[in-house]
Amino acid sequence: MDKLIGRDKEYEELKRCFHSDRSELVIVYGKRRIGKTFLIEEFFDQQFDFKYVGAHGMTTRRQLNNFLNTLNSYSPKKYSHLGNWNEAFYALEEYLSTLPTNRKRVVFIDEMPWMDSGRSIFVSALENFWNGWAMSQRNIMLVATGSATSWMKDKLVANKGGLHARITCKLHLSPFTLNETERYLATRGIEWDRYQLTQTYMVLGGVPFYYSLLDPEQSLAQNIDRLFFNEGALLKLEFDELYNALFDNAELYTSIVRLLSEHESGMTNKDIFLSLPSKSSNISKAIRNLESSDMIEKWLQYGNKRRDAVYRLTDFFSLFYFKFLANNLSHDDEWWSNHINSGIVFDWMGNSFELICMKHHKQIKSALGIKGMATSLSTWQVKPDKEAGTPGGQIDMIIERADRIIHLCEMKFSTDTYRIKPEYERRLRERSGLFKELAKINKTLVHTFITTYGVANAKNKSIVHSEVTMDDLFNS
Repeated sequence: MDKLIGRDKEYEELKRCFHSDRSELVIVYGKRRIGKTFLIEEFFDQQFDFKYVGAHGMTTRRQLNNFLNTLNSYSPKKYSHLGNWNEAFYALEEYLSTLPTNRKRVVFIDEMPWMDSGRSIFVSALENFWNGWAMSQRNIMLVATGSATSWMKDKLVANKGGLHARITCKLHLSPFTLNETERYLATRGIEWDRYQLTQTYMVLGGVPFYYSLLDPEQSLAQNIDRLFFNEGALLKLEFDELYNALFDNAELYTSIVRLLSEHESGMTNKDIFLSLPSKSSNISKAIRNLESSDMIEKWLQYGNKRRDAVYRLTDFFSLFYFKFLANNLSHDDEWWSNHINSGIVFDWMGNSFELICMKHHKQIKSALGIKGMATSLSTWQVKPDKEAGTPGGQIDMIIERADRIIHLCEMKFSTDTYRIKPEYERRLRERSGLFKELAKINKTLVHTFITTYGVANAKNKSIVHSEVTMDDLFNS
């Protein structure tokens, strides 16, 4: 297990299923490039009784032909034709029946959602295979993976038919944390300081495959130029490939994430509907699918009803794409190196650091000494009211504790200790007063600063009640 980083719980679950005394239907899902296939292949050391990889965009006929060829490479009996998925799974059943029964017979189907093309009967055939034969064998382990997380959840996890309550293990692979990123890059001979590692997270977002493309012999800036801005850059076309591989009608999905990329503080469901030129009835479904696929995230607004929750684009790669690639016509192979100290890059890093902090709220709780305490997370924003004469305000992350203390989190990314200026201190005090008044707060409010290297010890630091630094975010 030396090669696996940050997948300890998933590994133990796979081991439990492999050694159980029943048949196991295991699904592994998570965003594309997150390492689903790698996890399964490493756990089983590439030893499968049957392995098939679904192909994107193929017709059912071609999928069946591929399945036929794969099955014939395993089975002593050679099949000449598979008319539909029922026949395909029956042939698989025949082959598996020839294998020893004193051990788990392992079937690995990679990218299962891509097999369900057109008007195929794939899901019902899978139901028949599992319920009619595999489950009763008590020693079949079927592992299915899929990047189309919405398909995996809708067709398998939330299945109302034959697969209802049949899934015995669900593994959702999340992006690496900063800690896991650091450990993974160390195995590849990359030992940058944590400031640079945090910058890589802003671009690559904890997706292992993207990190595997980094060259240890190059600087971070050189790597970003090579991956995104050089002629023929490896990830220059990744955005379109990513969304087209995950979603039908990818144009609707990309229009939603583009919209959210322009509203960093988030948008409500209603705001999204009103802002899109197309009033497609599929917008709600697209929003749900984007959330299921870890591309966007829903945050409750403090004191508001659930329907007023805001959606934020939380896929770092997509945010980087819209900020620096989507409209970049410069043809500058070293664009990043030439602009690394520009205002636009520093602004982007500040916003990205806020998102990193929100993604690492567990590490923040631990640093604050409230790891085991019940808390709730939310955001808050209010628009200026000219008639009432009240200013607007925004707090990106609020941590409310069970002991009636509320942390108003300020997240600042800087190259040195952060110095609070008098004007900024005044704005913070006014904002907390506005929040307390409008949200009708009768609990204790504290300002928590989350910074790269801490807050400078100056007279305006008195507003800081608690601190968390970048190093704290790297804790496991």
